[in-house]
Amino acid sequence: MDVVIEVRDARIPLATTHPKMDSWLGNRRRIIVMNREDMVSAEDRNAWATYFSSQGIKVMYSNGQLGMGTMKLGRMAKSVASTVNTKRREKGLLPRPVRAGIVGYPNVGKSSLINRLLKRRMCPAAPRPGVTRELKWVRFGKDLELLDSPGILPMRISDQTAALKLAICDDIGERSYDFDDVAAILVQLLLRHPAVGSEAFRKRYKINVDSDCGKMFVTKLSLHLFNGDTSQAAFRILSDFRKGRFGWVALERPPT
Repeated sequence: MDVVIEVRDARIPLATTHPKMDSWLGNRRRIIVMNREDMVSAEDRNAWATYFSSQGIKVMYSNGQLGMGTMKLGRMAKSVASTVNTKRREKGLLPRPVRAGIVGYPNVGKSSLINRLLKRRMCPAAPRPGVTRELKWVRFGKDLELLDSPGILPMRISDQTAALKLAICDDIGERSYDFDDVAAILVQLLLRHPAVGSEAFRKRYKINVDSDCGKMFVTKLSLHLFNGDTSQAAFRILSDFRKGRFGWVALERPPT
């Protein structure tokens, strides 16, 4: 690879990078694509852009579903890897297309990004983890080749906070987590979030938030709307967050 394009979920940029990514990449040039830019606020986007810029890492935002940012990504990849063909010419070799590998966790939008970039469906894509099963090269024009790859998760996610955020944002399969527990954690995160808070829950569900205990709220909502079925209540809360019913907010902010 001449350049590696790492796609992350803009809502949880730290939780959607593999702990071994830096050691795998070594000195290779990297571009971080924060996908789902429409799901976070402008304040969140600016904060993360400043953070990565301070580390000397190229970063850009995109919306793989609508295609926003894809053309910029193509230009940036060719620009970042421009020295490849400069060195080839110095050696008397013919220029070749820049090779860009697209990597990232499952369901962060890698294949959708490629399809939008190419303006045609070259790679299978769906809003669930595990759709891409194999490595696949696709060509973008005459001077850029893209490698789509399956999402890779660690065999064991030792950081349970990160694992919970992956579940909340639907970046891992539903079989790997308990809806009730994850929804309860999400409630607690949103109650403490300065852009959400208890008022958002009162407006959304027409019931008061009696405490900051997420499990208690899931139970109360189940009695209010689902005849005591906590699984349905938990699914509603998670679905509402993923659809932006509480506003588009990031669950992570840059380290200070």
